[in-house]
Amino acid sequence: MSDIIRPYGDTTGDGMVQLSFTLPVPHGKRAEGAALQLAGKMGIDPAMVVHSKPLGPKFTFFVVYGRVQHLVDLREVQVPERDYPLLTPKEVNAVIRRRLRRKLVVVGACIGTDAHTVGIDAILNIKGYAGEKGLEYYREMRVVNLGAQVAVPDLVERARAERADAVLASQVVTQRDAHLHNVREMAAAFREAFPASRRPLLVVGGPRFDESMAAELGVDRIFGRGTTPTEVASYLAHAITTKRGSVPEGAGV
Repeated sequence: MSDIIRPYGDTTGDGMVQLSFTLPVPHGKRAEGAALQLAGKMGIDPAMVVHSKPLGPKFTFFVVYGRVQHLVDLREVQVPERDYPLLTPKEVNAVIRRRLRRKLVVVGACIGTDAHTVGIDAILNIKGYAGEKGLEYYREMRVVNLGAQVAVPDLVERARAERADAVLASQVVTQRDAHLHNVREMAAAFREAFPASRRPLLVVGGPRFDESMAAELGVDRIFGRGTTPTEVASYLAHAITTKRGSVPEGAGV
């Protein structure tokens, strides 16, 4: 397999891509012309509008299809790799039982004004996601799901009261980078409220996060779009067996 690749549309290596966007222009020929001009400036040539739809009287949504000449060098692609094995629920339970000799306490919430609980529920609720059971299914975990629109101070106090080993925060709303602001606020609040050796593991999830930003945001792990309960459970099992101080035996006590 070559390390130099280009997009695939109709045939291998034809460079064809599909792009969607909205312009603040009323639907019509002028709007389509504006869309094609934008596509051309982005390096899509030739470009064609394959779909356009008015969004009210002043906006138009477009889907543009066309060819780009750009190449991708896979040797230059840097992404965070999973550094822990995926475990079965039985294996996760065994790790927790052996390492902690008690249940691992997980507190989860959507923080700030975020009311989208689908993500946090998919990870925590027993019904799970993508055919995988959520963390409530794991007999060696005790899960506290606080739901939506939880203020950071309330999350800190509940984590303290529950003696949490891990705190899972979900963020879907991203306007004006609200997700980044909320996570930084949460990380700072936990640093202030807990000694470093007793701070719960801070895990954040959401579709718009860059998983490489964990250290910058002050958290231990970021999970992006499509994360499954198995990945989160396996990470928690991995984290409590490392030398890091966030989840030692008796954490949160």
